[in-house]
Amino acid sequence: MFFKTIIQGRLEFATQKSYDKVFKMFEYRAENYHRNEMIFASEEIFNKEKLLLDIPRFVGTSSEKHFRNTASLIAYCSQFAISGSVRAWLLDEGKILFYEMMEPKSDKAAVQSFLKGRDLVKQIGKEKEAIEALDKAIEKYDRHAMAYERRAKVNFYLKDYHNALRDYNKCIDIDSTIPTAYYGKAKIHFLKEEWEDAIKNYDVTLKHTVALQPIYWKARRQKSLCHIELEQWDKAAFDLKLFTKRAFPDDNPNKEWKKQAYFNYALVLLQMDETDDVLKSLDAALELPEHPSVSTAEILRTRGLAKQKMGKNGFIKDLKDASDLGDKIAKTTLANRGKKVKAK
Repeated sequence: MFFKTIIQGRLEFATQKSYDKVFKMFEYRAENYHRNEMIFASEEIFNKEKLLLDIPRFVGTSSEKHFRNTASLIAYCSQFAISGSVRAWLLDEGKILFYEMMEPKSDKAAVQSFLKGRDLVKQIGKEKEAIEALDKAIEKYDRHAMAYERRAKVNFYLKDYHNALRDYNKCIDIDSTIPTAYYGKAKIHFLKEEWEDAIKNYDVTLKHTVALQPIYWKARRQKSLCHIELEQWDKAAFDLKLFTKRAFPDDNPNKEWKKQAYFNYALVLLQMDETDDVLKSLDAALELPEHPSVSTAEILRTRGLAKQKMGKNGFIKDLKDASDLGDKIAKTTLANRGKKVKAK
């Protein structure tokens, strides 16, 4: 039985000696351990000139056995690498059957310093220690793209956007396929309200990720906000339609942003005078848990005004409910309506 398979990533081997050793081991194990029941032949994924195992992106089908053999052998090879990672998914009608992330975890100094720094990045208050560990990784191997990317993230947390941007660019110069570097650059441009530059980097993030990764949908949602700022309603609608239709599991960080996305989608559709899904989107937003990005009062007021514009019943109740929740615009709208009624 064959399943959809996605594999992408790269592993770097710092020296010719390491590369030659891994290449020979790959060929030997593929033939003698796995009887060549593999997705890739060695010549398809090894780059002798750059000393890489490189899979920019493979999307195809494979049997479970071929997938497991390939993932197992790449994982073995990763322990001789000095940096990089490879991710692999086996899917059945969109359901993830197996997921593997293969990366170096050896006792090499550059590897250990990077792993330590990467863990420290996640800990609040450990920014200095994280940078020190990542500095060591870069000192040991100055082409460690992910060490630059993680150091950039720490600088971003510290609001040192100049050095963050510098490190993101260094990462990309070494490995132009790392999506988190483009996503980080996009966030900096977003904060600076450089919407066009942010969109360009979000687009590249999408190019180098798959819809199974949370970062893909983070970039999609953030890009829609840039399009809204530029009043590019059709492009914003495209991103938001995809985002709102996506079913996220509970552990996916994008799930909590569904409320904002539904609300923004309704606003964009109103700007485009495409009212068919406006109320559906607002109803969906109201059904979701509270989120600081948008208030229930704001959604009710928007739904009331949309109903009024469409000539539908129930708009007064929505405006009253929004007013009761403290929405000043709804309160003013009702007051002005009352004056018009009295004037008649």
